[in-house]
Amino acid sequence: MAKIANKQVICDVLIEAGKKDKDVVALCSDSRGSASFTPFANELPEQFVETGIAEQNLVSISAGLAKCGKKPYAASPACFLSTRSYEQCKVDVAYSNTNVKLIGISGGVSYGALGMSHHSAQDIAAMCAVPNMRVYLPSDRLQTELLTRELLKDEKPAYVRVGRNAVDDVYEEGDVPFKMDKATFVTEGTDVAIIACGEMVKPSVDAAAILEEKGISVTVVDMYCLKPLDTEAVVKAASNAKAVITVEEHAPFGGLGSMVSQIVGSECPKKVVNIALPDAPVITGTSKEVFDHYGMNAEGIAKKALELV
Repeated sequence: MAKIANKQVICDVLIEAGKKDKDVVALCSDSRGSASFTPFANELPEQFVETGIAEQNLVSISAGLAKCGKKPYAASPACFLSTRSYEQCKVDVAYSNTNVKLIGISGGVSYGALGMSHHSAQDIAAMCAVPNMRVYLPSDRLQTELLTRELLKDEKPAYVRVGRNAVDDVYEEGDVPFKMDKATFVTEGTDVAIIACGEMVKPSVDAAAILEEKGISVTVVDMYCLKPLDTEAVVKAASNAKAVITVEEHAPFGGLGSMVSQIVGSECPKKVVNIALPDAPVITGTSKEVFDHYGMNAEGIAKKALELV
């Protein structure tokens, strides 16, 4: 198991693509180190743009390059990309239906002790609300690679949020059940359905293992595609379960939990419980400390499931 950060995988794929296609361009807002894009800048300097700490310019320049036929990948901390440059994402990229891939790095509470100013707990809700904007939260390095390769094939806007730290694999090399814009059923059961996204998929899978030992049959859905959301997968998972749990590194409003609740409520009414960050400034600590505190770990998810069944 190669434990590396998802952002590093994106850089590796873009370097490979950039060597074959000079139109592939990477841009950063004084964040090449944080984004793991330094290797791209070193190997393909003529295809790299550094805007400095100017996230709004980052997005607008990317849109301009796309209109000139380039294929820009703009990487910046998710907390700033999804708020400080929100208007540019909405107008220059989405409204204009421009071929810009926005890479929100260090998403969720990745920046830990830096606090609320550096946490991105609203980006799913914000970006999903913008017409033409697709939103993805890959769960591990293997899925991230496949997603990045697929995004290189199209000319539509997208927002991809990845964390700062290395993450454990959810899948096995050579055996990643990936289909663009379709959720993945990691396990299938009949008691509880756990629908998770991003780096919350791994603890959900671990929670399922805990529950299986207790005789609880669990479905785990990797909803890496937040928009378009795989409605059929939600209905299938909920229909075959007694209750549904959603898990997301996001505020409790407007994210995965809200969207799943809307679908389940209209299509196959079941109880839906959302495990998410609180509607309050998050405690100071590492990602693991934050997740442990709020029950966003395998034990916490399993405990919540046991309460439901």
